[in-house]
Amino acid sequence: RTCDQLRCTACDFRVSLFNDYMWDQSCDYLFFRNNMPELSKLRAKMIKKKGARAYACQCSWRSINELTDLQTEQQLRWVCGKH
Repeated sequence: RTCDQLRCTACDFRVSLFNDYMWDQSCDYLFFRNNMPELSKLRAKMIKKKGARAYACQCSWRSINELTDLQTEQQLRWVCGKH
């Protein structure tokens, strides 16, 4: 279970999440910087995978396909955006 109101303190952008998708390995910083939050543009690098979840802001992204504690990833600057 995860907060659906995550916000990145590095780029001050809302973290988007997409159920049943993963990010293509070719994704890079400029792709997200130029295309967030436009879903129509993001779909170009989304891969359908049942049970996975793709997260992204303008400066960071993750694909998760098993239970993972995102707080252990030091490079992520994602915090609860307060409900």
